Amino acid sequence: MANTAAKAVAIRTAEELKAPVAVAKASKPAVKPVPKVPAKLATKLATKAENKAEAKTPAKVPVKPVAKVKAKAPVSAVAKSVSKKPVVISKPIVAAPVKEKAKKPKLVRDSFTMPEAEYAVLSEVKKACIAAGIEVKKSQLLRVGLVLLKKTPVSALKTLVEELPALKAGRPKLG
Repeated sequence: MANTAAKAVAIRTAEELKAPVAVAKASKPAVKPVPKVPAKLATKLATKAENKAEAKTPAKVPVKPVAKVKAKAPVSAVAKSVSKKPVVISKPIVAAPVKEKAKKPKLVRDSFTMPEAEYAVLSEVKKACIAAGIEVKKSQLLRVGLVLLKKTPVSALKTLVEELPALKAGRPKLG
């Protein structure tokens, strides 16, 4: 049946392709003319359509009839089992609370000026940490320093700040 349907489609498309296209006399054509397709191409298209139709249709498998089973439960028993009272939900249904993702702290990028000797201390401490098996970055060392400064009493912090040499504010001149 699929073969005959596919052949009918192939014949119809071949006939439509061979039929002359009527050209309207209006200034703008309503329909674009269909380009002529060679008969060989039309035959190939029809063959492809047949192959696709055959591939889509599953093979017919003989089916054995199944014995009919009748339910012998009386209707009144089923009707008694169904309650006529409306169902009332004792607890309102509440959606589970949506877990909020932990917000990442906003990172701030800043620049600062530091004497070369103090900057070299950062490299020395970093090398010591790596030798001890601790991978650390310079920014992490500066953050650790801030934690330690926060734990330092204000009086001791005041003396440390006073001991630091004064620096000229701003970017150093290149050269």
